[in-house]
Amino acid sequence: MSVSRGLADRLGIFARTFPRETPQAVAAEVQQAGFAMAHWNFAALGRPTLADGVDDETFGRVRASFDSAGVAIPSVSVTYNVVHPDKELRERQTAAAVELIGRIPSLGADVATLCSGTRDPENMWRSHPDNARPDAWSDLRATLDVLLDAAATAGIRLGVEPEPGNIVRNASVAARLLNELGSDAPIGIIFDPANLLSPATIAQQKEILTDAIDMLGARIIGTHAKDVVESGYSAAGAGMMDYHLVFRLLSRIAPVPLIAQDVAESDAARVHDELLRWNEEATAGAAS
Repeated sequence: MSVSRGLADRLGIFARTFPRETPQAVAAEVQQAGFAMAHWNFAALGRPTLADGVDDETFGRVRASFDSAGVAIPSVSVTYNVVHPDKELRERQTAAAVELIGRIPSLGADVATLCSGTRDPENMWRSHPDNARPDAWSDLRATLDVLLDAAATAGIRLGVEPEPGNIVRNASVAARLLNELGSDAPIGIIFDPANLLSPATIAQQKEILTDAIDMLGARIIGTHAKDVVESGYSAAGAGMMDYHLVFRLLSRIAPVPLIAQDVAESDAARVHDELLRWNEEATAGAAS
């Protein structure tokens, strides 16, 4: 089955695009922008991502609000620095992550998204020279062992997203991690093509993204949509990525959610419509 079929039913956006005081208000904004899904993060309610202090009633309100709006929650953010150089902090956050993972099924989701971490003590998305050291990899594996056990108990999967500033910085490192963990581990890849590119490599996007799909395609459990600009990232369509190419490549993998990222509230409906249009055009071009 092609990822192009039924894209509208699997097209989502980060819930924190619409920060509001209540889950009902967040769900209403997602639905109004046309999205069928939302990647949940408690930051959308001004709460900690790891849900510290969030009670069961709030979890229930999130689920009920999104169900009422007809918006699915396929995944939940469990992002923290899993290799933070402060071991005590890392262990405390891992314990909180384990608790959150156990509660994810109550939201209707089956994927917990992670940050593979960095030795930078201040910014979990910023690269650090020590990320390439063997001890950083060992700490990543040790933390993942704990989180994998929690995911298996909860009946969900972990989603690791290659990020240029993290230990799992590209597709080949992601493939190494998957190979070490084995095919039975409850873990897959969140594929964001913009993370694998930069202004310096954008001219090679066909080769880079094709290689990544070849390496990771069978283990991709979710995708993100943003764009590459001269500095940082932007909403899809505001940068240099070829989204027709992206959709042709995604048609080679099993259907998974596609979640729009780095979108301003005022731009959400435009991103939704253009992603659907690019997919349709790519699909039509491949068939002709």
